[in-house]
Amino acid sequence: MIATIQYNSRKLKIDLSNPLDISIPIRDGKKNVNAWYIGPPKIEPEQFDGDIVSVSKGASVNFNTITFNPHSHGTHTETVGHIVSEKYSINKALKQFFFLAEVITVAPENFEEDAVISAKQLRFAIGNKQREAIVIRTIPNQKDKKTMQYSNTNWPYLTQDAIAYLVKKGVKHLLFDQPSVDREKDGGELSSHHTFWNTNGNIRKDATITEFIYVSNKVDDGCYMLNLQIAPFENDATPSKPILYKVLD
Repeated sequence: MIATIQYNSRKLKIDLSNPLDISIPIRDGKKNVNAWYIGPPKIEPEQFDGDIVSVSKGASVNFNTITFNPHSHGTHTETVGHIVSEKYSINKALKQFFFLAEVITVAPENFEEDAVISAKQLRFAIGNKQREAIVIRTIPNQKDKKTMQYSNTNWPYLTQDAIAYLVKKGVKHLLFDQPSVDREKDGGELSSHHTFWNTNGNIRKDATITEFIYVSNKVDDGCYMLNLQIAPFENDATPSKPILYKVLD
């Protein structure tokens, strides 16, 4: 189904019949994607007086308790509350859910012992386009990103200059296919996070970072309408389900 919507001052045609889910779900067990040195998530039925509350065990319902960390175990969207002492809830900070987004594919550059995404690369990929959201797919882009155990792998990250460029461009929502926009082990500096939210100035409370996405190779670079769906947790971060809809020429 093709829909025409008024978005700001533009009329956009959106292909609603082909939603492109770029989230990684949370599943029980060790095959779940993971980072930050903790165990896998658990999804298991509760027990009462020795009885397992599961239909397969004779109960009338399934009644699972889920134990997970949003930063470690799948696609999540976070607010500045992730890195400051004040509490900023993602459920309160994110009040709009549709944004004009650009999907870009970037091959990280070698920098000393790291793989980084630089401001120069982003300027080349984005050019003069004005977008509220940027979706970054790194290459190589194998499906094992959906089950990767990232702890102690020194994943690719964005330089502080790259983040500063996005802020200057007016990008409010950054989506990235690695566990963090910062270096895995940086001594707690988190310079890219701090730069994105401008924690030394007028904090960008309505800006979000979404990490641990997976953008299939079947998704072309280009302009999309992003539906940034979140679970309503009163927390600095929450599991999320970003959906892309192709903007038609």
